[in-house]
Amino acid sequence: MGALASGLCVLHCLATPLLFIVQAGATCGEAGPWWWSVIDFLFLAVSAVAVWKSARESNLKWLSSALYVSWAVLALLLVNHRLHLIPLPHMLLYLPALALVGFHIYNLRSCQCVDDGCCVSEHTV
Repeated sequence: MGALASGLCVLHCLATPLLFIVQAGATCGEAGPWWWSVIDFLFLAVSAVAVWKSARESNLKWLSSALYVSWAVLALLLVNHRLHLIPLPHMLLYLPALALVGFHIYNLRSCQCVDDGCCVSEHTV
């Protein structure tokens, strides 16, 4: 769920410039439909649940921390981008989003779930 949500988030971010280019031909001066920015925060909420679940089930302490840090950086960059607090390149949003995808996939590949509540790592660190 986490890798899928993060991957869809990345696709959403990649599609944003295309939406603005297409819309620029139709209406001049608008920033895009209101629901498009709501999707950012919807993905953020879904990824928060996925990070919490993955971190809870992982035996790898560093992976749990990496998931939470990646999510927090993504959330801060997204809020900063929407409120225009600090001028940062939009491309920075891709780094934590792609990190979340990678960490979720790593978590899936490195952990073998034995039962509903236990995940035993191949490489316990």
